[in-house]
Amino acid sequence: MTAIGEYGDAPVVTRFAPSPTGYLHLGHAYAAFFARRAALGPGGRFLVRIEDIDSGRCRTQFEDAIFGDLAWLGLRWEEPVRRQSAHLEDYEKALRQLEEEGLVYPCFCTRKEIAGEIARAGAAPHGPEGPVYPGICRRLSRAERARRVREGTAHALRLDMGAAVRRAGRLQWRDRERGVVEARPETLGDVVLARKEVPTSYHLSVTLDDALQGVTLVTRGEDLFESTHVHRLLLELLGLPVPEWHHHHLVMDAEGRRFSKRDESVTLRALRAAGRSAESVREELGFGAS
Repeated sequence: MTAIGEYGDAPVVTRFAPSPTGYLHLGHAYAAFFARRAALGPGGRFLVRIEDIDSGRCRTQFEDAIFGDLAWLGLRWEEPVRRQSAHLEDYEKALRQLEEEGLVYPCFCTRKEIAGEIARAGAAPHGPEGPVYPGICRRLSRAERARRVREGTAHALRLDMGAAVRRAGRLQWRDRERGVVEARPETLGDVVLARKEVPTSYHLSVTLDDALQGVTLVTRGEDLFESTHVHRLLLELLGLPVPEWHHHHLVMDAEGRRFSKRDESVTLRALRAAGRSAESVREELGFGAS
């Protein structure tokens, strides 16, 4: 069993990592305040990272608004800010390492083909995030994979979960809310690590970024709890230090629904335009004048 919490008694380093695909809302504000408060001890550091790998949806106007909203809330962060789009070579290097160890394979399936295979299977296995990829392309021979890649067939790169779990062995990770957690990455199946149009994925980029930035405590919403099983596995495979995690509750609206970037009424810019003060937002979210 591999040890957990490899940063030991090191100062707490946290991050707030939004994607510039829309304006920040109250849920984002809660996540930012939560991360900042966790880093308030001696030597603590609070980072901001821009997760902008999806060039089709990310916009400069949204990135500018992120910094404006955080400053309005009274938050201060360490410079320079890491932008994922400026570090694609880091993700490519990690992918090459996994490929060389035989832990990644090309997947040529379309979403329609995957759905059809699952339907034909009748009782396809389901993970915490929905139906698990049925492994269609994992069964292709090396020669067939090479032929399709050579011909330019569009494909994604998937983690061979079975091989990865065998390589890593039993793993654990520590969550400050739930304690020691047994890693179960196999429940998510052969997750995508990169696509042709986006040369990395959330799973790969966030894991690598946190390690490269020295993040010792990953704070984020409880909706991402299951993803941490995969991230713990990737840390092991890539030989990276293991942080702690704290998955906090999500801020809901009056109807019990999660806030969304599509709901303009709860964006921070809309609240500011309506005359709300940053102090009142902090108090509503439970952070007082921090």
